[in-house]
Amino acid sequence: MADVNVMTAQMRDRAGKGAARATRRAGRVPAVIYGGKQDPKIISLDPRDVVKGVNSGAFFSTIFDIEMEEGKERVLPRDMQVHPINDMPQHVDFLRVTADTKVTVEVPVNFLNEEESPGLKRGGVLNVVRYAIEVICSAENIPTSFDLDLAGLDIGDGLHAASLDLPDGIELSISDRDFTIATIAAPTVAEEETTSEGEEGEEGEEGEEGAEGEGTDAGGDADGADEKSDE
Repeated sequence: MADVNVMTAQMRDRAGKGAARATRRAGRVPAVIYGGKQDPKIISLDPRDVVKGVNSGAFFSTIFDIEMEEGKERVLPRDMQVHPINDMPQHVDFLRVTADTKVTVEVPVNFLNEEESPGLKRGGVLNVVRYAIEVICSAENIPTSFDLDLAGLDIGDGLHAASLDLPDGIELSISDRDFTIATIAAPTVAEEETTSEGEEGEEGEEGEEGAEGEGTDAGGDADGADEKSDE
């Protein structure tokens, strides 16, 4: 289930764009905690904590305990604004959560036992359609990831929603079809090599024609030089 990580925050005195810019100039990331039928709290975070969470690859499906002098809030990241050039966090929105809070989150997929797939052994390619699966669940019951087994899959086989082992209380947000998650596609290397060889052959033919043309031009220049010599 979802890990609970800890961030330390400071309260901010004012909201608004000007206050947020001042917070960023001070080297911190402005953020807000909302929801839970309580007033929002405007806070600031250490950018290293935010970047660490983002780099984990599961930032928006990870529960955080945000510790402040005023107490602790259990939250789930819901939105983040980043700098258009360096992608550094500029603002984060957190939702207050409890065991009863229902959320929609994306859970990453892990593909296991690639070496035991006959299709991949024969040169097939793992074509991933969905790297994450969107689910609806309790905030305290978010899966860390889904594991899908590639063992025994041949070229043309695939993994679908029905392949997922869903824990109790976890629902797929797409429930009206057995959507595709990944397939084992046929290899394309042989076709590419054939195309490359054909292109090289055509270039070779053009090169030979060019060489003959150059010989003719050279002969013409020689004739012209003889004519000038006769004059």
